[in-house]
Amino acid sequence: MPTNLAIDDRLIELAKKLGRHKSKKDTVNAALDEYVRRRKQAALIPLFGTIDYDPEYNYKRERKRKRA
Repeated sequence: MPTNLAIDDRLIELAKKLGRHKSKKDTVNAALDEYVRRRKQAALIPLFGTIDYDPEYNYKRERKRKRA
């Protein structure tokens, strides 16, 4: 879908150079992809420390079991 955006040409050229993209379209698509990935990662941060681990779990025993 064609879209017209007023984006700072200096920023586009800098991002294009840093990302070694061939076109403005590639640059904008890469920037949007990175933006979405970072937002998804940021949404996971509140989950850290919320998992309950089994204190009886013995990872060394499990490794030996998997090797056998």
